[in-house]
Amino acid sequence: MTDIRDRKKDHVELTVTDGTQYNLSAGFERYRFIHNALPEVNINEVTTAADFLGHTFSFPLFISSMTGGYADAGPVNSIIAEFCEAENLPFGVGSQRAMLEDQSLTDTFSVVREKAPNAFICSNIGGAQLIGGLKPKKITQLIDSIKASAIIVHLNPLQELMQPEGDRNFKGILDGIEQLVKDTELPVIVKETGAGISEHTARRLLNVGIEVIDVAGAGGTSWAKVENFRSSNHSANHNFDEWGIPTVECIQQLSKLEWERSFEIIASGGIRSSFDIARSLCLGAHFSASAQPVIKAIKNGGYEGLEKLFNQWKQDLRTILILLGCTNVRDLNRSHVEEIK
Repeated sequence: MTDIRDRKKDHVELTVTDGTQYNLSAGFERYRFIHNALPEVNINEVTTAADFLGHTFSFPLFISSMTGGYADAGPVNSIIAEFCEAENLPFGVGSQRAMLEDQSLTDTFSVVREKAPNAFICSNIGGAQLIGGLKPKKITQLIDSIKASAIIVHLNPLQELMQPEGDRNFKGILDGIEQLVKDTELPVIVKETGAGISEHTARRLLNVGIEVIDVAGAGGTSWAKVENFRSSNHSANHNFDEWGIPTVECIQQLSKLEWERSFEIIASGGIRSSFDIARSLCLGAHFSASAQPVIKAIKNGGYEGLEKLFNQWKQDLRTILILLGCTNVRDLNRSHVEEIK
């Protein structure tokens, strides 16, 4: 169990370093906004509010799962929870696998509900842990520990294969996801961890009842690099550091499926500003998610650091909306951006 705790701590420490970021671009720079010189918009009418899973939030940003499962995670989770409660933002805790194996770690997760009694908070479990089905007692533990609003299942075969102690069996995950959807009344969100979800994979997920997919494409943190940079990894394989589908390509592929199905797309993977958020919404995403900039802001400046980052993003998004002639994020669509040839 010490192994898992150390691994979780390594993950958070390494994700804020430049060396673990993709050289491969998420693809947002390929699109520029089409400036509207006659916006006919009053700034007092502009709102950054956005809908997700039937809830209205103050901003189209989900703070992605990252932390939990080691002693120092509690304070970081506390700040995120307190902030999301104050700003009406949804967020997810990191993988709760460690907590299911060692109940003494429950407090590093449950602290979020204490700090955010009304927030939309998601539980999180790895797809590999669903092989053969997750026992009802474990599902209850996942949910009750944070009084979860939804459950995230993360898919991370690339990361696991780069981990010396990672999972090697990925057969049966889809069946496990289907069973989880049947066993819980909560919404189930499926996300990658940074290598992207293709149209083909998304269709398979939709076929088993998933209604929200977080593409988590390549272009942000490379979890292959994170694993290869861990000091305990003496068998690092850097050949896969740039493996993955860029975020923009994932959004475009999944958007095609909306003609067939009703589901929500979260854009993540390289979301580093409101410009990225706005572009992702123009290209077909319904919401966005980010983790690395948030963790970095907290590590550098605590709650105030996160507040400063968010205020800048909020101001920038309002400005972008005005310069596109929009009063809210629901107005954003493909007509507001053009591909740079």
